[in-house]
Amino acid sequence: MTTSWSMSTGIAMAAMTCTAAMACTAAMAQPAAMPACPGASMRMVVPAAPGGTTDLVGRLVANHLARRAGKSVVVENKAGGGGTIGASGVAHARPDGCTVLMGNVGSNAINYALNKKLNYGPQYFAPVTQVFAVPNVLVVNPGVAAQDVKSLIRLAREKPGTLALANSGVGQSTHMTAELFRMETGIDVITVPYKGNAPAVADLLAGQVQMMFDNAAVSLPHIQAGKLRALAVTSAKRVEGLPGVPTMAEAGMEGFDVVAWFGLFYPARTPAAHVAWLQSEVAEILKQADVRRQIAEWSGEPGGEPAAAFQRYVDQEVRQWQKVVDTAGITLP
Repeated sequence: MTTSWSMSTGIAMAAMTCTAAMACTAAMAQPAAMPACPGASMRMVVPAAPGGTTDLVGRLVANHLARRAGKSVVVENKAGGGGTIGASGVAHARPDGCTVLMGNVGSNAINYALNKKLNYGPQYFAPVTQVFAVPNVLVVNPGVAAQDVKSLIRLAREKPGTLALANSGVGQSTHMTAELFRMETGIDVITVPYKGNAPAVADLLAGQVQMMFDNAAVSLPHIQAGKLRALAVTSAKRVEGLPGVPTMAEAGMEGFDVVAWFGLFYPARTPAAHVAWLQSEVAEILKQADVRRQIAEWSGEPGGEPAAAFQRYVDQEVRQWQKVVDTAGITLP
């Protein structure tokens, strides 16, 4: 701008600037639209088998998101490698807002410390928001002669190398929780990894394995039906769905506090507008009474925080699990 402009020119330019500012403000106030995707559908990758907690959460969000956007959200299950196969695919996908990962503490925190052969790292993702967090629960087949944690430990010590301890995949929270349990108790049990919660629980119900740290969301109906016996939850306080089940601390293992969390991740370099849109949509979904009721039935706590807050939480989890892996000397088989 120069001082040689006339007053009328200045007034005209000021009016144009004001109009532009108002237009920008109005545009910012409008909710961003769903990314324009090939085939008019988003792709949500679930790095676990159908029927597990990650799958249940992913489908819950996908169904509501599709309803709100008026476009389809296709859920793709890519199990294996403790969640690394599905996570890797999203890490290397086009950052166009059309591919999102329903990640979890295993695929997006634990495995960075545990798996030295990963072809992705934290920098490959743009965290969007946490969806929910849930404790694990120590469950046994009813045929196991243990009514509480102390008697289970005693049984394992009396019969070393005979009890089979299942987990939903190497690097998943169920695996790491089990490793912490083994480390702190010194028991000798057989570790049996599966490609997801559902197949692990199926074998537990059938008596092929005897015990498991499972997400409360998956085991709860089996516990309520008497098909599995719950000995303790891994959170710092008891959960609403299992009020009669003690915490691990109450069962004699002071300081044992682990939760499994699940959240959405875009590939890194996904436009900020797409991240903001998805975070906003999911936050609104998590406010709905029916969604909150479902999450409560899974003994979980809803998320929905801004992307920056979720990023800080993920960074903290990465550091924490690196410390656990280093301290325990846990390595991949």
